[in-house]
This record gives sequence, structure tokens and C-alpha cells, in this order.
Amino acid sequence: MDRHPIIQGRRIGPQELDSIRQLLAQNPQFSRYRLSRCLCELWEWRDPNGQLKDMAARTLLLKLEQRGFIGLPPKRCASPNRMLHKQLVSVDHARDPINACLEELLPLEILELNQSTGELALFEWLLDRYHYLRHTSSVGLNLKYLVFDRHRRPLSCLLFGSAAWQCAARDQFIGWSVCARRRHLQEITNNTRFLILPWVQVPHLASHVLARVLRRLRQDWQAKYRRPLSLVESFVDTSRFAGTCYRAANWIEVGQTTGRTRQEKLHRVTSAPKGVWVYPLSPDFRRRLTT
Repeated sequence: MDRHPIIQGRRIGPQELDSIRQLLAQNPQFSRYRLSRCLCELWEWRDPNGQLKDMAARTLLLKLEQRGFIGLPPKRCASPNRMLHKQLVSVDHARDPINACLEELLPLEILELNQSTGELALFEWLLDRYHYLRHTSSVGLNLKYLVFDRHRRPLSCLLFGSAAWQCAARDQFIGWSVCARRRHLQEITNNTRFLILPWVQVPHLASHVLARVLRRLRQDWQAKYRRPLSLVESFVDTSRFAGTCYRAANWIEVGQTTGRTRQEKLHRVTSAPKGVWVYPLSPDFRRRLTT
């Protein structure tokens, strides 16, 4: 193992390994789920709302086991975490073709679903049914938006989640050090899903929706997580999309990914490279992210 590597955003040195090994040795009857929660309590590892980051802890334990540094108890059952293994139920929704100019649909209704949880089932069903990457639920820091037209017909879904731990094109654009990235990574969010429903054919709608959501994103993030937000990123599959709506909404294309996923350890290309787009949320974003 590298000297004091960073795993799940935490520096893991001899002292941290010893505490994990002691936890395992003293509690041989614990499940993986219980071990991850105990580790969070031991390290005071919580999200901004005070919730234990047991999913991050469980992933850290799995990575340490994969590297041969610890042995975990056998899996007993599916994770009790409510965000996993979720079975979606079909939600009825309007699907009549919408071919119109943007002005005919205004004003749009944009719901942030932390504040309007009644529409969450529809949001998850639409993304899972119509987005090419699918979706059932989210873990970690995230914001979900569902967009309706003036007649309350659904038009679009947007999901913002945790930023990539490292991305060379983005990191060079920001100009931050490894230490600064570790301190400020959670001031970046990733637009992981953006869907215009397939029966909606409205010129300029996508860039308009992006612009409207970005105008409120910092405020919504602050209200939910009590922390600042300085930059948004997105990775666009260039085999499918040109990134036109991001360009029209004044995002900046800063390069491409290498094609390696978060789980890839052998520096092999495991997926098609993606275009890297960013949108600064404040004029002094570099100062905020590099100090």
C-alpha cells in the first residue's frame, strides 16, 4: 500500500489500520453493516447533517480487504440501507408529445425534491425508465430537481451528486493541490443525470432548464447541507451527445476523462472517455477552492 493513501476521502495510515483491526478483533460477531457504523462512531465520521457515513465506511472496509490488509466477516444479507436494492413502482404520468416553442410552456415549475418529497417517486421512475444510464436512488450529498411546464406536464429531471475524487482536466482548470482538493472537494457537485423526456421536443429547453437550476443551486445546497458550493461539473458521453445544451448555458469544456472508472486500479481504459464540463458558481471560485 502507498504511504498513507487516501481512501474514501480519508488518509489511512498505520494508526487508522490498527483501529480497524482492533474493531474487527474485538467484535467477531458483528456484521459488515454494524462494523461500518461502529467505525463511523469511532472516527466521528458524519455528513453535514450529522448522519453516520456508513456507506463510505463500508466501501473503505471493502477496499482495504481487496488490498489484503483486513479480513471482513462473510456477507449475511442485502444491505439494510434504504437507498440500495430499491424496487421502483410504475408511476402514471403524461406522455403526450410536446412539440412547441419554449415560450408556450412558461412559466416552468422547478421542484427541488428535498422540499417537495411527494414527487420523489415520479422523479425516480422517470430517470430509471427513460435515462440511458438508469437510476433508482441516490447516496451521499445530492439534490434532485423535477421540472414541469405551465400545464404541469413533466419535462425534465436533474440529479446533482458527489464530485469525482479526481479528474485531471477539472483539477488543472481549478489549479488546486492535492491537499486543497481534499479540503474543498465537497464544494463541487456533479450533474450526474440530466434528462429531457423523450416525447418533449422543445428548442432551447435544455439550456434554459440548466440555467434556471444553476441560478438556485447554491442556495438549495446551502439550505440542505449548510455548506458552500463553488463549482458544478458534468461528464458528457461524447459518443451520444455533443454537449450543446451545456455550451448554450455557458458551461466551460475543459477536456476529457481518461476513460478509467473509480474502481479501476490498473490504469486501463475501462469506458469511453467523456467530455468534462464545468460551471463556476462564484467569480472567486478558484480562491475558494485553492486556499
